[in-house]
Amino acid sequence: MPLTGSCLCGDVAFEVDGPIQPLSHCHCSMCRKSHGAAFASFGSAAKSGFRWLRGLERIRLYESSAGGGRPFCSRCGSMLPGAPESVDQVFIPLGLLADDPKLAPLEHIFVGSKAPWYEISDSQPRHEAFPPGWGEGVPSPRKTEPTPEAVRGGCQCGAVTYEIPRPVAGAIVFCHCTRCRRARAAAHNANFFVALDRFRWLTGGDKVETYKLPEAERFSQSFCRECGSGLPHVGLTRVVVPAGSLDDDPGIGPGLHIFVTSKAPWFEIADDLPRYDEYPPQGLVINTPR
Repeated sequence: MPLTGSCLCGDVAFEVDGPIQPLSHCHCSMCRKSHGAAFASFGSAAKSGFRWLRGLERIRLYESSAGGGRPFCSRCGSMLPGAPESVDQVFIPLGLLADDPKLAPLEHIFVGSKAPWYEISDSQPRHEAFPPGWGEGVPSPRKTEPTPEAVRGGCQCGAVTYEIPRPVAGAIVFCHCTRCRRARAAAHNANFFVALDRFRWLTGGDKVETYKLPEAERFSQSFCRECGSGLPHVGLTRVVVPAGSLDDDPGIGPGLHIFVTSKAPWFEIADDLPRYDEYPPQGLVINTPR
């Protein structure tokens, strides 16, 4: 049976004949920005076994490097499988899959670019950049000017930037629910929360798209319409910030895992953070300055 997958809104769907080969958890800044997550996780399959089922008209392509494009759904912002012309493989963000690909553990690449707030806790191989023989990395310069007064971030293409005054309080929350995995096209999301009056767009606020999942009470995803990168979602009472969109160390760290009963079967939770089957107890406050 083919493996299937889709974006968050479901407008774009695909199937692939197995097997999917494990590639890596990538910690480069381009992947973190695009997915809005701590890292992006990929597998590969032969192009001959990959098929789009629907939604080609929804797909937009951002050229993140020469010859390297990152497709995304223009309606909901989910990153999508990419198939460069130069290879006979399609590269699949594993968070999109509806089925268990039964993968071996993935190694970590570009750990030299790892988010300062994320610690790798498993025992899989680690590479500072690409593994030997995979080629050379492409530099991705920062798009905001650093300032000691604020934490700044934005999308990969630089069209949208924002800032949050220091200090940042609270904890980064890892959510493993199916919605978050498809929204981020990653193993899990990595969000923290700030008050409305402590957030402001610096540039490109008019380029932010927001998709509200119709069947969900609150679930929405904001993203850059130019490159698809995950961006802060400004709600009625607070702002939900994807930590992968940050340019600076926020001075806080991960505090808990939620919805672990929905965890991706190919991802191992190897740290000692508190875990909750669904939402944590009401009123729980975890402060994690580092």
